[in-house]
Amino acid sequence: MSQSDITLYLIPTVLAEGTNDQVLTPQIKNVIANVDVFFVENIRTARRFISSLKLGKVIDNITFYELHKDTPRGETRDQIKGLTQNAGVISEAGCPGVADPGSVAVDFAHQIGVKVVPLVGPSSILLALMGSGMSGQSFVFHGYLPIDKAERKTTIKQLETDVIQKNQTQIFMETPFRNNSFLDALLDICQIDTLLCIAANITSEDEFIETHPVKYWKKNKPDLHKQPTIFLIG
Repeated sequence: MSQSDITLYLIPTVLAEGTNDQVLTPQIKNVIANVDVFFVENIRTARRFISSLKLGKVIDNITFYELHKDTPRGETRDQIKGLTQNAGVISEAGCPGVADPGSVAVDFAHQIGVKVVPLVGPSSILLALMGSGMSGQSFVFHGYLPIDKAERKTTIKQLETDVIQKNQTQIFMETPFRNNSFLDALLDICQIDTLLCIAANITSEDEFIETHPVKYWKKNKPDLHKQPTIFLIG
């Protein structure tokens, strides 16, 4: 099989456990059932995810290549070049290539002529934006903001300025165990009338998506400790 006959599928995964039937399309399950090579951020969780789909696949017959933030680019390049069959990229949660190292595999696939096919699935970033009521015409996802307090304050102030001057929704996230302290910083730095959306545990039974001015959140702070959360200001 030549490189031009090979397809690299970008395979979304669930955002919350136990939601396979709720958020995964039949196409995703069909692709996984027929692919035996995967680029994954964590092999253990990828094996568990595939097993949870109950597709009858023999997990030990699957080839897994690790692709995380510390994976040497040259290693992934050689693996993509060496493909002799269709392959998939599986994110830890949500969509590959979006706030996810899977984009490295996609980059090399384009370079050597491997066809890239993104599959429809849950993205916490887009779902949070959809549910926020904020502008979806102009928005920016920043990933993680600086940890240093001074740098973080400067960054948040600039994002708030962009909201006002550009009518641009600003989207970002934090490591779940730092969510509460991060929220405290947002409430301390942002103006009281700035709109803040908190979108936590998206697609799970205890999903929480609400948008209110900062002054509301100051009096009604949710406990976000260890809860996957997307923050938006607008």
